[in-house]
Amino acid sequence: MQPVRRDLDFDLPQQLKPEDIGQWHPAGRHVSHFFNALSLFFPEGERFFIHSVRHYRGRITDPALQQAITGFIGQEAMHGREHVDFNNLMDRAGLPATQLDRFVGRLLERVKKLIPPSWQLGVTLALEHFTAILANVLLSRPETLAGAHPRMADLWRWHALEETEHKAVAFDVYDQTIGRGFRAWALRCFLLLAVTVIFMSLVFVFHLRLIAADPQARGLRGWARLVSFLYLRPGALRRIVLPWLDYFRPSFHPWMHNNRHYLTQIDELTASYQS
Repeated sequence: MQPVRRDLDFDLPQQLKPEDIGQWHPAGRHVSHFFNALSLFFPEGERFFIHSVRHYRGRITDPALQQAITGFIGQEAMHGREHVDFNNLMDRAGLPATQLDRFVGRLLERVKKLIPPSWQLGVTLALEHFTAILANVLLSRPETLAGAHPRMADLWRWHALEETEHKAVAFDVYDQTIGRGFRAWALRCFLLLAVTVIFMSLVFVFHLRLIAADPQARGLRGWARLVSFLYLRPGALRRIVLPWLDYFRPSFHPWMHNNRHYLTQIDELTASYQS
């Protein structure tokens, strides 16, 4: 599977009004802000992924993997650019997007200084696994974005498709440079546990910050709809539990979850938004 850099432009600042940013999902403002909270991690997170994979690029001798790394870097750069536009809309709506984005940047800079490159690559593997299994829920359960603002739905579908397309690149770099022995397996498993706790805790805190900054996101009904969305129907977080656990298998590889048939959707999106 060779990821391809696609220069798609969703033109979010012109297509959405600031007041739309808290109500673009039909399940309500709390669900909209859950996705919005996720978006806050992407610009700095994608830069971290690129940095961690690029560090090992000189040690890769496989031409196919070298080509895949090029596609991976290109895709992550495009994701970061589009989510910067997304996050800027949140700023215009009076939400603390810039403040939270800067927090993510400072956190990841500290991570770079505190842990070695092998651990940084392991963190990237863990987060790529997390985004890949979330992307699969979005692609396999169309009701996840049914009725959403068309431009926002397409942005998330595109991101999910490309996360699927390149989901094994960082893993294969880790496999060829760090290895598949017991230590390499134990490290990646430990980092998935650590990353899951830290990432989901931060998503929860960021979500609370967005809700607190949105005067219209009040009342228990919104929270009830969010819990239903995440754990009942479509049950986005409930559905990732078993795929998340697969990562702990010593024989695990991302394409054990073979969902490449969804990638046939990407040509239509590319034709609509290619800049």
